[in-house]
Amino acid sequence: MNLVVPIKMVPDLVEELVIDASGTKLDPDALRLKLNELDEHAIEQAILLKEKVAGQVTVVAPDVEGIEDALFTAAAKGADRLIKLTGNWQNGANNHALARVFANFIKTLRPELILTGVQAHNDLDGAVGPQLAEHLGMPYVGYVSGVAVSDSQVQIRKEFPGGLIAEMDVLLPAVLGIQAAEKPPRYVPISKVRATMKTAKIETFPAMELETAGAPTTIRLFQPETGVRATMLEGDADAVATRLVEIFKESGVL
Repeated sequence: MNLVVPIKMVPDLVEELVIDASGTKLDPDALRLKLNELDEHAIEQAILLKEKVAGQVTVVAPDVEGIEDALFTAAAKGADRLIKLTGNWQNGANNHALARVFANFIKTLRPELILTGVQAHNDLDGAVGPQLAEHLGMPYVGYVSGVAVSDSQVQIRKEFPGGLIAEMDVLLPAVLGIQAAEKPPRYVPISKVRATMKTAKIETFPAMELETAGAPTTIRLFQPETGVRATMLEGDADAVATRLVEIFKESGVL
């Protein structure tokens, strides 16, 4: 089975986020990037499928800071082919542009199944997965937590709010948004990653010109603004309740 996993790097929220001088984006020089957590689950799910039904796992990523470590780590876990797409990534790319770049390249790989993280914490213009599926003309199912392959289709487990689980049959080729792999992403020691760097190869291909059409325009980014907006109510329960009713009446709620 030909499995493809497109991945992306996202800002590390452990670090302080700095807004650049324009006030409309994060300062790229102050950002520390890390692999999107749910893309890690997509890689793990692809490797689990490879181990079950045989095949090849190809990981595709934009050429941004830190991506080589992410790709070599994927190879140390079991990915077979590593691909880096070069281009004008210096100023970042929204998900509309990223989906177009991925679709333009991935169609040349003729995948049977594409797995991607269902979302990321910087998805201001929608997730990559459904946009990628639209460009490729493939069905898409998101919030997937289990995948099994059978002939020309896959059986998937999809999570709904309230703890509901749906089981579906999806015809191949298809795109799946992985919420959680069937097993937690495997840990690989840094020594194994370093050893993999000596044997694995990252292939490089040029990305198409970035096209951001369809995405919203960011007008302003800012830190949460503080102000004196809280009213502290003192006294016993009856006094607090009476004052609450007065506040509700003053504000027109009652």
